[in-house]
Amino acid sequence: MSNQLHLQQFQQQIAESISSNTFLKISLGNYQGNEKELRNVYARRVKIKRADMLSFTYRYKTRDIIKNFPIPEGIALIVHFISNDFKVCTLFTTLKEVILEHGKKQLISVREQLVKTIVQPTLTHNKEKKRIIQPTGKTYLQELKISDADGNVFKNAQDKYRQINQYIEILSSLIKELPANKINNVVDMGSGKGYLTFALYDYLHNVLKLDAKVTGVEYREDLVTLCNGIAGNSGFDKLEFVPGTIEDYTVESIDLLIALHACDTATDDAIYKGIMAKAGLIVVAPCCHKQIRREMEKNKEKNELSFLTKYGIFMERQAEMVTDGIRALILEYCGYKTKVFEFISDAHTPKNVLVVGIKNSDSDQVAKSRELKRTEIKQKIAESKAYFGISYHHLERLLGLDKKV
Repeated sequence: MSNQLHLQQFQQQIAESISSNTFLKISLGNYQGNEKELRNVYARRVKIKRADMLSFTYRYKTRDIIKNFPIPEGIALIVHFISNDFKVCTLFTTLKEVILEHGKKQLISVREQLVKTIVQPTLTHNKEKKRIIQPTGKTYLQELKISDADGNVFKNAQDKYRQINQYIEILSSLIKELPANKINNVVDMGSGKGYLTFALYDYLHNVLKLDAKVTGVEYREDLVTLCNGIAGNSGFDKLEFVPGTIEDYTVESIDLLIALHACDTATDDAIYKGIMAKAGLIVVAPCCHKQIRREMEKNKEKNELSFLTKYGIFMERQAEMVTDGIRALILEYCGYKTKVFEFISDAHTPKNVLVVGIKNSDSDQVAKSRELKRTEIKQKIAESKAYFGISYHHLERLLGLDKKV
């Protein structure tokens, strides 16, 4: 059989495997062309904007380049490659492997072998990360305009969907540090449109199988009404949104408190509520640190960092670090193990800092050790305030710590 006939039959097998949905991928190897660093080319079928395409990965020594082509163009490109620079090409299907190879005197041979394990083809453009919150069958995601009725995430909501899942991933690891099944009452202070509140309720009830009550606190009554309607439509009977400010909200007991992007001292109000309600886990993502910045600006020329704090952007960053650093110290003073870390969020809030407090054990030994550290922590807070010219920290004042000697 001539080389040309082999190529035609191989091309036909590619086309037939695609039309019958048995095509998995193409692997091109033994490159003999002029691009020194090119090693292999791989092609797989993908769906991009609802159009079937062949996605080619050009594997170089130190990088990969991906190019996508309509299926007819992609098949023609494969035939071009194996007619010229690539001497081996393997077609992988769900049923068999077809290997085309250039042998001695450039004669082409084709052989087939059946596969031992059947693999189903996938049309996803990229290897998608397994998300904790899946979009299929989620009424709240549909009503929040994150996904359609078929569970497809809208293009303009991809960032928000990833952000929701990132928060849940972080919270899931923190929840593991609490005693088993010790989440009965959850409060999200400043819940806004409820993206995270709904997802957290979904995770607690449908993944962890916990019967937790979740409350979203939001001062904008139109959002409270909207979210309560979505909760009802979703069958989330233990989820409630209530109107009011963080400062005015009262609750006796909290297992998990969340406050994301509560402005300025509202974050302190949320931490204070959590401490007073003996929350086992407090998670806040602070926003704008105006109170401490105003304090620092009064004395910015008097400390050793004046060469930094005279610039507005540096002052802003210093104020953020000082504010959240003192918050972490106060949480430690109140019996919490603290964590502060940065994570990447969506395009509107490119970077965020999470301040996390996990309630320590109340054993006698731990209590005695904590008492020994309290004086040291109190002294550190006082020294930090003095260094930056701060007369008070709002959370410190709420707890009455500024009045203690």
